[in-house]
Amino acid sequence: MQIALPEKNRDEPGSTSAETLRSLQKKQRKERGFTLIELMVVLVIIGLAAAAVMLALPEAGGSLAGEADRFAARAKAARDTAILESRAVALQIGRGGYEVARRENEVWRTRAHYDWAQRTIPDVAGSSEASIRFDSTGYAEPARITLRRGEEHVAIDIAGDGGVHVVR
Repeated sequence: MQIALPEKNRDEPGSTSAETLRSLQKKQRKERGFTLIELMVVLVIIGLAAAAVMLALPEAGGSLAGEADRFAARAKAARDTAILESRAVALQIGRGGYEVARRENEVWRTRAHYDWAQRTIPDVAGSSEASIRFDSTGYAEPARITLRRGEEHVAIDIAGDGGVHVVR
């Protein structure tokens, strides 16, 4: 950008017009934008912040141990319901999730359905489907439910006396 100055004062050293021109040219250089190094530093900082956030995020669906703890707590609640209501309660386990059902008037009625977290696969004695029944005293057929997600696995033992324990 050229600034028109009077012809006689433009090139004289020490003239006000020459000093004004130099100061305007310096301002123009400063106003051009960011340097490449400044932009690279900002990108590195953004990259480090994004990496820190990704490392801090929990895995999808929570941990497999957390999934096993939730299942065990719901199995204990099913056992306690069977004892308190003096009627049979069943955990019906399937590939997509599990249900808590109660026996009412000779018919099993589903009371709650819970989905497994993504990629969680149940294994009960080699099958992905099973039914575990707690009778009115809280007793059940012993069973081991193994939850798998990739190479990781956690087992939940249900004892004959109705005890439920997570095995890590």
